[in-house]
Amino acid sequence: MKFTTSYGDTGFSSFLKTAFQRHLGFDERDLQKPIVGICNTFSEVNRCHSHIQPMVNAIKNGVIAAEGTPLEFPTISIGEMFTSPTTMLYRNLVAMDTEEMIRAQPIDGVVLIGGCDKMAPAQLMGAASANKPAILFTGGPMANGEYDGKTLGACSDCRYFWQEYKAETIDEAELNEINAQLAPTAGHCMVMGSASTIASCAEALGMMLPGSAAAPATVNERLRLAKKTGEQAVQLVKDDIKPSDIMTKESFENAIKLLMAIGGSTNAVIHLIAIAKRLNITIGLDDFDKLSQSTPFIANLRPAGKYQMQEFYHAGGVPAVLHELLPLLHSNERTVNGLSIQENVKNINVKDSYRDVIYTLDNPLYHKGGIRVLKGNLSPDGSLIKPKAVIDKSLLNHRGKAVVFSSIEDMENRIHSDDLDVNKDSVLVLQNAGPVGAPGMPEAGMIPIPQKLLKEGVRDMVRLSDCRMSGTAFGTVILHVAPEAAIGGPISLIQDGDEISLDVKNGRLTLHVTDDELTIRKNNLTPFADETNLRGYTKMYRDHVLQANEGCDFDFLLPVKNN
Repeated sequence: MKFTTSYGDTGFSSFLKTAFQRHLGFDERDLQKPIVGICNTFSEVNRCHSHIQPMVNAIKNGVIAAEGTPLEFPTISIGEMFTSPTTMLYRNLVAMDTEEMIRAQPIDGVVLIGGCDKMAPAQLMGAASANKPAILFTGGPMANGEYDGKTLGACSDCRYFWQEYKAETIDEAELNEINAQLAPTAGHCMVMGSASTIASCAEALGMMLPGSAAAPATVNERLRLAKKTGEQAVQLVKDDIKPSDIMTKESFENAIKLLMAIGGSTNAVIHLIAIAKRLNITIGLDDFDKLSQSTPFIANLRPAGKYQMQEFYHAGGVPAVLHELLPLLHSNERTVNGLSIQENVKNINVKDSYRDVIYTLDNPLYHKGGIRVLKGNLSPDGSLIKPKAVIDKSLLNHRGKAVVFSSIEDMENRIHSDDLDVNKDSVLVLQNAGPVGAPGMPEAGMIPIPQKLLKEGVRDMVRLSDCRMSGTAFGTVILHVAPEAAIGGPISLIQDGDEISLDVKNGRLTLHVTDDELTIRKNNLTPFADETNLRGYTKMYRDHVLQANEGCDFDFLLPVKNN
């Protein structure tokens, strides 16, 4: 019998379930309707989800209006600033929790409540594997902050003003005044960081209702969209439309093109690969690079551009960008509202007053997309850079001597030392901060510029690592170097003084050390050993996590491919 606990007697299981479900206040007719689970990730610790209860209520109203029965249930909730050592360590745990609760509980379909960076991708991973009808909704971005007449954006300006504080161009009193305005309302970061990026990509994938990604947490429309999401969840159950029916290879290509057009976060590359793998769909870094080279950058959004999600929303949001991209898209791909991409956006028009926010294909901000894949003897499995977020464009083609940090702790201890042998042309290298090495691949990739150079006016340097960078960050930063140092990747062989060259135009990252010397170094390399006595989930993570270019999922969570 459907949705019954096993007691060895299906009749008894049904009898027992009926007795206990009476407490919920539903009669038998209610429980014959489509049952829609609402995956509530409310948390007072995860501030980006602290405001979602009214949205959950609106979703319930939508489910009831569409003649379904809503059942709210909790799952793990994690937020960037309050999770140690990094939320990426726990993304897979959220995905596991989400998948198992969707599969195990008496629900026909589910509404997923995302928000902070790792929540939405984790939920999409879990929903893809459970493959019951599902739809994503997010808490939305914050409204803009403001200080001294300047628009502030979390957390691009968190990083910018902290750097200026270290450079001693602003004092602690002013820094505290700015701090009070950086995150002024409920919602996730309001620049095109990782949270905004993955919501936008989810909309392009077809897993969110049109317009849901950009509407700020503070506007009335978010509650309207929440109610509509609840209504559509019931329809998905009635039509038996599953995530595998919506998230196809072609819809992932649409999402990648959207990612490139909005200058989105490099984190989305890892997440999209991971979600696709759950559906036995293979996308790799070469796909991202190919589509980046053929997709213009048309959304003028921070940190790679000028505006924030509030202006993006008013300009038309993701539907407006998809409308501009239609000639490049698989426009007949299905979405959660039953319509194709083309049907959803064909009548969208960007007003002339917003053309500095969303450009056209014929007149883009840049003719190529926002992310570049780099390969070479230093990252044979690939690494990433956001060229449009580079401050000093001369660094896009650069050769300099390495200054190496063997761990995050080593970097924190030495980066601002007056004795550090570094200059503006140096290449800062961080090792052992990848998925296995950290563990969890934290957002330490925007290696701080040494304070003595900041005081000299330096604001950008070439930096490379096997870890990640927040989508809100900026600079000439090379990320996700694979294979990582902890498993013996070439990045582990770099020594102080080695010359490294970056050639973004040709997608090359080269360590100028002979093959013979690298072989000697590899033979003499001390195997990575973390003296921390890992146990439980963290040990499982280190033992089973895949590399960045493979999505950082667990090897045992991937579907078994048919021979």
